[in-house]
Amino acid sequence: MDLREKVAVVTGASGGIGSATARRLAEAGAKVVVGYNSRAETAQAIVAGLSGDGHLAMRIPMLETAVIREAATAVERDFGRCDVLVNSAGFTRMVPHHDLEALDDDLIDAIFAANVRGPFATIRAFAPLMRRSGDAVIVNISSVAGIVGTGSNIAYGGSKAALDTMALSLARVLDPEIRVLTVSPAAVDTAFVPGRTTAMVEKVAATTPLKRVVQADEVAQAVMAAVTHLTSSTGWIIPVDGGKIVG
Repeated sequence: MDLREKVAVVTGASGGIGSATARRLAEAGAKVVVGYNSRAETAQAIVAGLSGDGHLAMRIPMLETAVIREAATAVERDFGRCDVLVNSAGFTRMVPHHDLEALDDDLIDAIFAANVRGPFATIRAFAPLMRRSGDAVIVNISSVAGIVGTGSNIAYGGSKAALDTMALSLARVLDPEIRVLTVSPAAVDTAFVPGRTTAMVEKVAATTPLKRVVQADEVAQAVMAAVTHLTSSTGWIIPVDGGKIVG
């Protein structure tokens, strides 16, 4: 996994999966842009802990397209290239699936804006720079919720299904210079879902064939495989779910 001389941008890198991915990319030799929304101090701490040098924390908020475009311009100015883009930023809230009234319009709009519009706006902003690499890859962090209709709420699963379908279209329009792949974990024991406890995650994991909780670093390893090993693959979904899809 030699990514020396490569530049990787990870949105949502102040979170569990994003930070684990940033660490893996840096260990492989890439210069990493640690994207964050509001947790600047956390992002700076992650940068300080990465292997190698030349890494940078940068605000890349999913709800502010103009700032996303500014970030792409800054990466081009400071690094001159972008070879890897990992869309790990996202948003959700716990709402029981049977409680239709609790899933109000404002929450639905916020989920789709962060989980669908935001990643698309990021890809749109970075695509011209990535095309110049000639061998770039985009990895979207989705969820098996988009396939099996589970997850923190109904809109969240719908937003991840939309992200999956969007990746299929982007794989066609961005080839051959940019591959587009999706990594879809099951419930990961991170702080991503407010109010979700470790016990809740363990309960879900117990229903899968492997019967154990997916770790953030296992998702990061799948991202690395997409970047460095699956060089003839594009448009595909890689589940990291303990077998939840089949079980």
